[in-house]
Amino acid sequence: QLTMSLNSSTLLNEENSQGPKRNSECLRSLELETPSLFQENPLQRLQLASQEVLEKAKKSGRSKCPRCSSSRMFYCYTCFVPVETVPTKEIPTVKLPLKIDIIKHPNETDGKSTAVHAKLLAPDDVTIYKYPCIPEYKEKRHEIALVFPGPDSVSVKDIAFHLQKYSKRGFCDKDDDCSSEPFLKQAKMEPKEEEKSLNECILSNRNEETELKKIIFIDSTWNQTNKIITDERLQGLLQIELKTRKTCFWRHQKGKPDTYLSTIEAIYYFLVDYHQEILKESYKGQYDNLLFFFSFMYTLIKNAKCAGKE
Repeated sequence: QLTMSLNSSTLLNEENSQGPKRNSECLRSLELETPSLFQENPLQRLQLASQEVLEKAKKSGRSKCPRCSSSRMFYCYTCFVPVETVPTKEIPTVKLPLKIDIIKHPNETDGKSTAVHAKLLAPDDVTIYKYPCIPEYKEKRHEIALVFPGPDSVSVKDIAFHLQKYSKRGFCDKDDDCSSEPFLKQAKMEPKEEEKSLNECILSNRNEETELKKIIFIDSTWNQTNKIITDERLQGLLQIELKTRKTCFWRHQKGKPDTYLSTIEAIYYFLVDYHQEILKESYKGQYDNLLFFFSFMYTLIKNAKCAGKE
């Protein structure tokens, strides 16, 4: 059974007959005060599994992690498993169309990170690494991309075109011992000739089309990303930027644009765009449950802000 994540019944205090009216007025007030966070909230349109299990866990309070016995709420952010009061069978699982690597900054606070949501909800397709312990991506960069804004980043719809440049047949490092002819001849070309050569090579490679198989996300505050993004193991990877989405994250960093998303939001929105732009399929909520925990916590934060104003 699918439910809307921000159904009004989850926001209202049933114990007081005046609660619904007062809370509704408070929510409208908050929306006027912080439009970037609360207005046109996309979480309201999600098709989510029932969050009743989280409601029950909230009422019972913190519980033990079944692996490390630490006291946690909802899930253990170090073991990546639900706590004892949240049965795994009642947590939705999401099958992803490609693998995801999350590189977590060592100073990123575990309890504040949304990256663990992805591991909990798509355990077979998500791997979390703590920097500097990350894989070598060089040999497979023709099938890997990194989601990170930058001057050379491209949109999701252009992934297939740009990955062709990284194909084994068409790309060669200065340091590589390449027996085949480089993608572009070393002789200097005029810009138009270079573009023509690039397009011809891409066309000739279509029979052995390059397919994106893995996408990388960095889990860090924006001020800490420089150390990771400049790591030599990530150099030369195709970079993707999500420019059209706005964050709903309650810990949005001051001074940063509202298009800078939390990790789980970035994963979710990338997959939605990938599904439509690359797989060319209509989106029918296949990945909405990636925001199962995020949307519930969003509601709790929203309620807390209302309670503080009463």
